[in-house]
Amino acid sequence: MSTLHDLIFDYTLRNVALGGMLLGIVAGVLGAFAVLRRQALLGDTLSHAALPGICIAFMITGSRESLVLLIGAGIAGWIGTWILLRTVNATKLSEDTMLGVVLSVFFGVGILLLTYIQQTNNANQAGLDKYLFGQAASLIAKDVATFAILGIASLSAVFVFYKEFKLLSFDPEFLASLGLPVRRLDLALTSLLVVAVMIGLQTVGVVLMAAMVIGPGTAARQWTDNLRTMLVLSGIFGGLAGLIGAVVSVQANRLPTGPSIILALTVIVMASILFAPEHGIIADWWRSRTRRESFKRALESGERP
Repeated sequence: MSTLHDLIFDYTLRNVALGGMLLGIVAGVLGAFAVLRRQALLGDTLSHAALPGICIAFMITGSRESLVLLIGAGIAGWIGTWILLRTVNATKLSEDTMLGVVLSVFFGVGILLLTYIQQTNNANQAGLDKYLFGQAASLIAKDVATFAILGIASLSAVFVFYKEFKLLSFDPEFLASLGLPVRRLDLALTSLLVVAVMIGLQTVGVVLMAAMVIGPGTAARQWTDNLRTMLVLSGIFGGLAGLIGAVVSVQANRLPTGPSIILALTVIVMASILFAPEHGIIADWWRSRTRRESFKRALESGERP
């Protein structure tokens, strides 16, 4: 009851919990497509590519306003996405190779810019380094409202283009045969993932954001083979991890929120891998054991297995 009371009336906990839930839901739904397309590095790449955007936005404006920095992060992430897709389409380099290159180069530039800003003795630069690991406790109601607007817009786009994104994930060749712009849809889906990264930077930070993109979809995939169900479950798992991690971090001696959310997500992923009835390890073991026993009984009775 005390925790529920705090969730409703404690300003900090309410904002952290809502921010964590919004991040988990949006990153979970959009990250499910990355899981299906075997782009595990994509979330890591986009989050690291956002760092120089945060630094450049601060250098241009001199403001640490969350919306300003997130816009810079989104632009940098989108540029990284555009470079990635253009290079993969124009050269023989594999997508995994370019993901690693974009991640390293953009993150390296971001660290250099962050170091330069810290050496300028600008009083406003304090706190920029928190975007590396997140600082959910600094969330205010305006930040949560911004996250909600971005999240609703992203999920609405997924709803509108669901069929196209489904074909893009499972059969891009058929999508191209229908005359639809595969590259533009690919860029659009990845751009939506950039929005999820923007939401997560202040909550879990650049370093941990990849887990929020991949974890919920990985857990949901163990429970179902249906895409709609997977998207719903992925959003639920992500939102649940965000809520649990936020509550634990605030209630248990002020633990850092980002790692707490990731640990909660890890428990959900491991439980799904072990116990999910569709593709869980224990369920697969039980089905294999049942088939072996059935085959053995058929042989012993002389029946055709």
